[in-house]
Amino acid sequence: MTQSFVVVGAYGGVGAALSRRLVRRGARVLMAGRDAERLAQAAADVTAETFVLDATNAGAVEACLRHAVDVFGRVDGIANCVGSLLLKPAHAISAQEWDSVLTTNLGSAFAVVRAAGLVMAAHGGSIVLVSSAAARIGLANHEAIGAAKAGIEGLALSAAASYAAKGIRVNCVAPGLTRTPLTARLWQNEMMAKASAGMHALGRLGTPDEIASAIDWLLDAEQSWVTGQVIAVDGGLSRVRARS
Repeated sequence: MTQSFVVVGAYGGVGAALSRRLVRRGARVLMAGRDAERLAQAAADVTAETFVLDATNAGAVEACLRHAVDVFGRVDGIANCVGSLLLKPAHAISAQEWDSVLTTNLGSAFAVVRAAGLVMAAHGGSIVLVSSAAARIGLANHEAIGAAKAGIEGLALSAAASYAAKGIRVNCVAPGLTRTPLTARLWQNEMMAKASAGMHALGRLGTPDEIASAIDWLLDAEQSWVTGQVIAVDGGLSRVRARS
């Protein structure tokens, strides 16, 4: 049976890579995102359905999933690839910035879990959220993003317990620094890129397709005994200190 998936944040680096992978393996894909023009451009490259939404709006995410059911007949999985990056120490973060980081990252993840719990309960499926290595190790100036991503991991674990009886699997991928448009100001600076690569045991930054590969694996129905996991795809950043 052909599987059907929703990718939220689908025109970002990881979301676009994931959408391409899913379509290549024959799945039906609905790509969702806030910017209609960028979304249409990304979807044209892979021939996918689209849905314009604000992923922090729980009602909009639910409407997106119900639309996908109308189009495909069912939804087998949803991945939330929405995220933001704010690198400041706590004392330099405004209340508005703090709220924005939490809403964009944790708020969108909650909206996806909530919608999936409502729409996918009849037949089960897979939810994949995206965290960060910053949720597991102390990185300077990552207070806001580290807190938001740690919240996503807690959300994933609790939801995995809540929805297991419904056949809904909930997992999380935690990347290290990856070469996406969101992080471009870090890796396009030669000195910063070299320093960042040196923090990863494998000595380089990740690619969007490497992160998308792990999400794809978790979405696949063949991984039907995998739930409640946070999988680090981070070049060893969160666990390994290689010898120089």
